[in-house]
Amino acid sequence: MISEPELTGEFGPEHTAEAVGGFDRKPASGRRGGHGLLWGAAGALAASAVWATAVFAYGDGVTRKPDPRGYRVDGRSCSAMQLKALAASVGKRAEAPSLLPGTIETPALDSVSCTMSLASPDAPAENDHGWSYRLHVGMSVELHKETDPLPEFDARKDSSVWGNDAERSELVPGLGDRAYLLVVDEQTSELRVVEGGAVIKLSIAASMDYASADEGGEPPRGEPDPPAVEPYHADLISDMRDVMKELKTP
Repeated sequence: MISEPELTGEFGPEHTAEAVGGFDRKPASGRRGGHGLLWGAAGALAASAVWATAVFAYGDGVTRKPDPRGYRVDGRSCSAMQLKALAASVGKRAEAPSLLPGTIETPALDSVSCTMSLASPDAPAENDHGWSYRLHVGMSVELHKETDPLPEFDARKDSSVWGNDAERSELVPGLGDRAYLLVVDEQTSELRVVEGGAVIKLSIAASMDYASADEGGEPPRGEPDPPAVEPYHADLISDMRDVMKELKTP
């Protein structure tokens, strides 16, 4: 009696005889039932092939949790926003990092969002007139503990944090398991990194601020355009590396 082959080994020439049985041998002369034996073996082999295809296509049915890679996400994660490279290029910290509402702590996902801003070195002093620019920096960190975030990460590589399509996205080599730099427009960019179960985002957006000596005074017409943020891309990548290290610090 021909039994169905087990899928514990590899399919190959050395396993053909065992898998097919008497399929490659002609039935004895005058022996009845040869065609039944042939079709039975062919059916068993076809069923095994379908089974093998399903296993390779859909996996073994075991859901493997993503590796946290040492990341920890909680309400203290905002302190990872040191941003030394950006601060050196833009000017100074205008405010300390602050935690935004919406922190998530569940068995499947931990998530926090933080914000801070950097001021240009020529920011006008109090009670002075003039324009200055600020670089607003946002950070979000997600730690996925049940499902691998990489497939969704790749699928969303062209979508910005604001829900609009980015002008372009660029693969950043040597950063995490995968990293993309999204250029939303001239004044806004975002860097996304996935490493194990962690997804980290740093966004930068430039804006102009007007300081008036008169309380409630209206800014003059002809507001200058904010500076382009592309010159800060290298600093953004450098600060992302530091953020990733800080988020792993116990």
